Amino acid sequence: MIGYVTAGTNDFDKARDYYEALMAELGASQLYARGDFILWSSSMSVPGVALVKPQNGEAATVGNGTMVSLRADNETAVDRIHAKALELGSADEGATGPRGGGFYGGYFRDLDGNKFCVFTVQS
Repeated sequence: MIGYVTAGTNDFDKARDYYEALMAELGASQLYARGDFILWSSSMSVPGVALVKPQNGEAATVGNGTMVSLRADNETAVDRIHAKALELGSADEGATGPRGGGFYGGYFRDLDGNKFCVFTVQS
């Protein structure tokens, strides 16, 4: 259903380096790049994450209540990816751990304040 989500940035070069390192932790690589737009995914047949400088020339802003969730393979991967995000300069929005109903996740904000969750479903 979802093809990709975008995160806006006001510092494209800095954000590109951030996402390049973070997406590598998820096993994703750049599948498409054009000007101020880059798409990371593991394949064109699965959803991806894109970075974009707003095309209208206005400043990128954070959507209140908007969050992108990134699915990881297991709890160890969730912990690793959340730690990598913090190492790259993310703000911690909630440490990793069980949240009920078999959901295990952690929350962070990227360099521009976009909110992300990295999670797995416990079996």
